[in-house]
Amino acid sequence: MMKKLLAFALTLIFIFSIARAQSIGDYKYGFKKTGNTILFSTTRGEVKFEFCTPEIFRIRSSWSGKFEANENLMVINYNWPNVAVKVSDKKDHFLLTTAKLVVKLYKAPFRIDVFDAKGKLLSSEVKGAVSKENTQVGVSKKLQADEHFFGFGERMDFMDRRFKKLTLNVGRGKGLPHAIGAYNILEANYCPVPFFMSTKGYGIFFHNSFATEWDMGATKKDQYSFKAADGELDYYFMYGPTFPAILDHYTSITGKSPMLPQFALGLHAGTYSGGTWGHEAQSSDHYVVELARKYRSLGIPVDLLWLDSTWRLFGENGGKGATSFEWRETFKDPKSMFDSIYAMNYKMVGLHLRPRFDNAKTLNLLDQAREKGYTYPENGKPGEFVNFFDEKATQWWWDNGVMRVAKLGAKFLKTDEGSAFGSLANESEKVGPTGKDAERLHNLFPIAYAKAPFLEFERFNGFRGLNQTREGYSGIQRYPYIFAGDWPSEWQYFAPVIKAGLNVGLSGVGSWAHCMGGFEHQADPELYIRWVQFGMFSPIALVFGMDHPGYKEPWKYGEDALRNFKKYDLLRYRLFPYLYTSMHQQYEAGLPMMRALVLNHQDDENVYEIGDQYMFGDHLMVAPVTTKGAITRSVYLPEGTWFNYWTNQKYEGKSYHHVVAPLDTIPLFVKAGSIIPMQPEMTYSGEKPVDVITLDVFPYGESKYDLYEDDNLSAAYKTGNYALTKITSLLGASNFTLKVAKPIGNFKTDKHKYSAKVHWNSKIVPSIVSENGIKLKVLKTPDRLDKTEGWFYDTRNKILWIKSAGDNSTDLSFVVN
Repeated sequence: MMKKLLAFALTLIFIFSIARAQSIGDYKYGFKKTGNTILFSTTRGEVKFEFCTPEIFRIRSSWSGKFEANENLMVINYNWPNVAVKVSDKKDHFLLTTAKLVVKLYKAPFRIDVFDAKGKLLSSEVKGAVSKENTQVGVSKKLQADEHFFGFGERMDFMDRRFKKLTLNVGRGKGLPHAIGAYNILEANYCPVPFFMSTKGYGIFFHNSFATEWDMGATKKDQYSFKAADGELDYYFMYGPTFPAILDHYTSITGKSPMLPQFALGLHAGTYSGGTWGHEAQSSDHYVVELARKYRSLGIPVDLLWLDSTWRLFGENGGKGATSFEWRETFKDPKSMFDSIYAMNYKMVGLHLRPRFDNAKTLNLLDQAREKGYTYPENGKPGEFVNFFDEKATQWWWDNGVMRVAKLGAKFLKTDEGSAFGSLANESEKVGPTGKDAERLHNLFPIAYAKAPFLEFERFNGFRGLNQTREGYSGIQRYPYIFAGDWPSEWQYFAPVIKAGLNVGLSGVGSWAHCMGGFEHQADPELYIRWVQFGMFSPIALVFGMDHPGYKEPWKYGEDALRNFKKYDLLRYRLFPYLYTSMHQQYEAGLPMMRALVLNHQDDENVYEIGDQYMFGDHLMVAPVTTKGAITRSVYLPEGTWFNYWTNQKYEGKSYHHVVAPLDTIPLFVKAGSIIPMQPEMTYSGEKPVDVITLDVFPYGESKYDLYEDDNLSAAYKTGNYALTKITSLLGASNFTLKVAKPIGNFKTDKHKYSAKVHWNSKIVPSIVSENGIKLKVLKTPDRLDKTEGWFYDTRNKILWIKSAGDNSTDLSFVVN
């Protein structure tokens, strides 16, 4: 009897486990091919393959036989050209073959292996890989012995995710006090991205908006898995094999980062207008105007300014967590404030807001929006969140809310706290909408929220859009820049913030910023100095803090801090041509401006956990100092030859070096052969004509650089209205040649001459310098270069200066003997 009961119990357990975790089953019969799509029936549902390109396919599994409609927040490209795919029916499997990939689709049980065109295994699945357990859908794949994973969004904890677990769901962390809640770098999820790249040469993007869990070999060392809480098992597989190629593929699906107006490469300064939390009564429009004037009077370059939370009255329902669009009484004349700031040549002034409507003293936008059905429902009743998923609601928000400030002079928004939709907000116990629909939309809300003002302000301003946001998900790179969040001004958070920028760049989000010096608390002046150095070598340079009365304003942290801030800010503005070219690479190919070393060295295991060094564009290697009191640091230089930017010292790569880094110096290295274009020094964008472009050259072998130029403001670059200037250098045994070709392209560039700053590493002193075959005169002092063509050799610093006679209306060739 006991044996029968035991057998019955085991049978029940087996049946129950089958009911809970179901594979997609076995191939049943036949398949249907329509264009790029191939549909297979299985014993438990259907599997749909869609080839997007010879390197990319999308695979979807449905246990009901129905597939979800395409959405347009994560993915914007569903229209792909015809791909030549050969389908071969073998005995126990199908072969799906393109020019780049071979997919082996096993019939029983249904699973896939993916190979490159040469037969190299890229990815394989375990038996019963595709499964559904209750509402949870997922897939398990084999983990190869030397396989490592990168991406997953703005993570602050690790670079390489091999043998790690993680959950991706937008949020800042939970629990109080902050020390174990919102400031938990293991939990911070401001911008998760369900996408990774494998060192085996492929990437996977899980196209699902629910919370996802990823086990990259933590539980079983020979396999990894990813699953979503609900929704469809829908993912894209893309073959590189290089990381840059995979990023290009991923951003061809989810969208490229747009070009920002060139002035957005300048400093972004935020302010609480003199009155942060608890000090709101001290805020005023006068403070903001004086702040703008102070930057100008000190000669600190800045182009954008925004007013954070305390410009507006906190409402009756949502408190600090909602937006009333009603100015605080301390702002006597907002329009005059905007006009005064623009008169000082600031390009854009913006305002902070949150995504919930509220009523204030005279404005009752919450009541109006609820009455019209323009807020997202909460528990069956009208809620507080603007329903950014509804075009009519979004337009009403713009017309009746944002336009109230836009017509006064606001030109962009800081869309804060997108994570509060369906989750706990910063300043209240409210969680917003709940239920399955809210779970599905929680990760999409930050995208819809940022998209609305980006597009509306683009139309209203008449030039390229700009929006600053704190949260994001796949696709946020289109709207277009995200900042790292509210990290305290403490040394322990400095290095993790750098890591966040590297990880988010490896996840397709290139336009990224952080609060220099940290956000909360009074900053240690040394920390402020080191963080500012990093901030000026970040994609977006942003200074902002809530510490009262410091507010991270550079003159409030000592003379050293002020001098350091100005030094690196001025250098950043000189680097505009280099940064702008890097931004165009980001738009064209999905390459972030700030690049983890693994991006270009995926076969070098030495770089896998380097989270405090990065390439900034093609040529600059940045190594911030993140240890208090340190005046040296160790760096790893990848394969190749490198030069110290400040000293010209030469280093051989694929090796470690210990370098000196005094407080005023951030370690900076350049690849041998680098050509770095620079403009004249300016305190705001467009202050002077770019009549001379300086080429900072580190001669080594043969090298090239394509300088990008356009009108700096309009969307015409999208239709090809730009120009490229090809610059090449060649260091031979007896001479050095630098060639600058005439710009090529539809855009007519302004005229400018060239000044070459050649870092001369030869022991032989230059004797003759010619331009297009004509000898240039030797100048006795370097200051003469400002007035006339010629050349000067600085024997002490080993710098050869050359000023061109010709300009960019013709090809130029400089030869140094």
